[in-house]
Formats: sequence, C-alpha cells, structure tokens
Amino acid sequence: MRMEASGHNSPHPNPLPRAGEEANESLTRGPNRIDEEEDILSLRHHLVNWLFTPLYLLLLFSTVTGYIAALKLSNQPYDLVLTERARLIASRFDLIPEDITPGHTDLLPDAVGHLTFTLFDANATPLLGNATLPRPRPLDLAAEGPRLRSTSVGGEKVRLLTLRFHTTRRTPGSAYVLVMAEPVKDRLFLGRSILGNIVIPQFIFILIAGFAVWIGLKRGFEPLEKLRRAVSQRRGDDLSPLDEAMAPGEVRPLIHEVNALIERLKAMMEQQKRFVANAAHQLRTPFAGLRAQAELARREEVPPAVRTALEGICEGAGRCSRLVTQLLTLARNEPEARHEEAMIDLDLNRIAQETAMDWAPEAVRKDIDLGFEGAGMELPLHGYEGALRDLIGNLLDNAIRYTPRGGRVTLRTGPGPWLRVEDDGPGILPEEREKVFDRFYRVAGSGQPGSGLGLAIVHEVAQRHRARIVVESGEGGRGTAFLVNFGR
Repeated sequence: MRMEASGHNSPHPNPLPRAGEEANESLTRGPNRIDEEEDILSLRHHLVNWLFTPLYLLLLFSTVTGYIAALKLSNQPYDLVLTERARLIASRFDLIPEDITPGHTDLLPDAVGHLTFTLFDANATPLLGNATLPRPRPLDLAAEGPRLRSTSVGGEKVRLLTLRFHTTRRTPGSAYVLVMAEPVKDRLFLGRSILGNIVIPQFIFILIAGFAVWIGLKRGFEPLEKLRRAVSQRRGDDLSPLDEAMAPGEVRPLIHEVNALIERLKAMMEQQKRFVANAAHQLRTPFAGLRAQAELARREEVPPAVRTALEGICEGAGRCSRLVTQLLTLARNEPEARHEEAMIDLDLNRIAQETAMDWAPEAVRKDIDLGFEGAGMELPLHGYEGALRDLIGNLLDNAIRYTPRGGRVTLRTGPGPWLRVEDDGPGILPEEREKVFDRFYRVAGSGQPGSGLGLAIVHEVAQRHRARIVVESGEGGRGTAFLVNFGR
C-alpha cells in the first residue's frame, strides 16, 4: 500500500473539472421541489385578476356612458341655439310682405354662414333656401314645435331641425315648414372635450387604485413569504411543527393541519426506523449463524459436491449480510432520516487515511496497489464521521471491486476540502455516469457481485454534507475517478 503526503505537490491540487459540471450537478440534488414562490405569485395574480377586472370593466362602462352623456351635453346648447335661429328665420319670413319675393340672405341672421336651410310650404314644396335639404317627413309635418335629428347631407354629418309654423301677417294661418342643417364638427369637438374631462380623471383614479391594491397585496403576502422562507431554510431532517403565529389567521387552519401531518409522519418514520433496526438485528443473527455452521461443515471431510454447496452457502450468507449492512447504512444516511449523530469538526485527511488503512487487506487480497496521497495538512470539515467513513469506504470498495488484479487505486485529498478516488479499471461510459448513483443499478456486463447500493450510499452521504460529486475518466482516459468536493 502506498502512503504519500502530497501537499502542494499533488498531481491534482485542484481537480475540479470545467466541463460536464452542469450534467453532474444533479447527482447531489434532492428530488425536485414545488416552487412555493411560483405558487404564491399565481395566487397573487389570481387576486389581481379578480380585483382589477371589475375596475377595468367599470372604466369601460364609465367611458361609454360618459361618451353618451358628453354628446347629449354638447347637443343641448347647440340644439337650443339652432332652434332659436329657426324661430328667428320664421319670424323674419312672416314680416316680409306677400308682394315681395324674399331671398335666402333676407332670412338668415348675420354671421351664421355655416347654416343651411330650405323653406317648404304645407305641401312640402320647396320655396327658397340656400341648400337642397331633405323634404320634411310626414311626422315632421304633423308635429307641433321643432323636431331634431342627426343625419348626413352630401356626405357630411349634420344636425337637422324641422320647424312647422304659421304666419300671422302673411296670409294669416298659412302653414310653412322650415328645415335647417348645421354641421356637427363643433359639437363633436365639445363632446370630446367633455369626455376627456370625464375619462382622464377616472383613468388616473384607476391607476392610483391599482397601485394601492398592488401595494396592499404585497404587504398582505409578506407573512406568507416569511413563512415560505422559514420552510425553505429548514433542514431535510427537521420535522418540528411550523409556527402558526407566523401566518395570517386565514392560513392558520392549514398550518395546523400541516403540523398534524408532520406529527403523523414522525410517528410513521419512528415506527419504520424501529422496524428496520429490529429486522436488521433479526436478519444478522440467522445469516451469521448460517455462515458459521457452513464454515464448520466445510472443515469436515465431505464429498466434493457437498463442499461446493457449502462454499456457495458461505458466499451467499456473506452477500446477504453485506446487503443488510448496506441497506441499514443507506437508511441511516437518507435526508429524511432523523439523525441522532451530531455534526462535529473533523479532519478529512485523517478520516481518509484511516479508512484507506481499513481497506488495505481487501486490496492486498485482490493484488490491488492501494495508495493514499494526503494533503500533508489538516483538512477541517464539519460533518458526520461515521457517514464520511461510509462514503470513502464505499468508493474504495467500488474501485477495488471493478479494478482487475494488479491494478492501481488511489485515494487523494486536498484543500477545499475535497477527496478523489481513482482507479485504472474498465471505466464508466459517459451516458451511464448519472445512473450509477441510482439504487440497485449495476453497470451491464461488469461481471462483479454486488447489490448496487454502494454508490447510492455515497450519494446520500454527499447530500447530507451538501457536497458535489463529479464522475470523470481517470488519468490518461483510463479507469474512473470520483471527485467529492465538500467546498462546493
């Protein structure tokens, strides 16, 4: 066995690879969690939709009704003026003697050149005017007083007034119908001005209300954000109840039910833990007795066929004992397990050296050159000593198992801290490097006995220490190297 204190002369003082880190990053991550922030944002958006949609509908309704009201308000003064001018034209016509034929300029008031009119007799025959306007309708001829409507004349929108009147001086009692038209451009301008004065303040009010609602929602969700942060910062093995005082009153029943679920989960995990411990104890004893009895029987003089069967029993009992041990180790290092062991300050270099010494006999038995290249200094690490020994031991076991006789396995440590186990075995294909950490997964065609739990244990221990694992090829592209970086 090679023992070296490599220090700064180590061939891999900083072996963190540049390429493939993103692909291997997922090896140390736990299961994907639901993004609580996204859920809270969706709830916020849901509330915003329900609050702002009525505001927008109210603004739309107010705009439509305001537009109608603005048109009505703008029409009223113009209609009043138009009606008075029509009465003035009618009175002027009544003052002109019958033996004089009036012209349209004689009837129009001064400075009202934009007005157009046509005077009809009682039979709707045009008499005079400055434009050709539509004939009065039967309803207009029968009506008493002015009638107003909006229409188009010559492609221009106008306000049309129809006034039926009787003369008092020109053939008293004679009936005439006056039709007047006025462009609506000025009316529309006034209506838009009124609408702007109505809608713009309302729009500003909606913006202020929306900002106030948004601030209110943000402040209202602060307790939920605080609760979310508290839950997200918890350790995986922390099953203590949530503080109901952190949540608003509406959420406290939910927190209460979650705490009840946590208590039931704790009870189930304790029951499972006791079952696993009892089952392991009960399994270890029969396997140990079976192997001991088979070993004793193998020492006796027995036929070759019986000896072969006894050797198979010994080997099978050994594999079963190892499987039980690995299952217990895996369960002990799962993030969901409640760990009685406390994290302490450790020296990674010392633990790696002692673990390498423990595996030296196995390497010698297989004629493997097991080497340790230490950092030459203490590598402080806050963690679990037993779990770290399981991690290093399973990495060395995996390397020794898959390295052919006469091969080399090297364990290196360095500041960061980090450790690296490298072998010159057959290697692992890049597409299978992420799968080797799955439970009970074994590389096809390896031909080596095992349960496929060793690297799963390595993965769980790395998660407990928030470490990152990178799998790559060894020196010269031969073999496999497992790098565990505890400094991230």
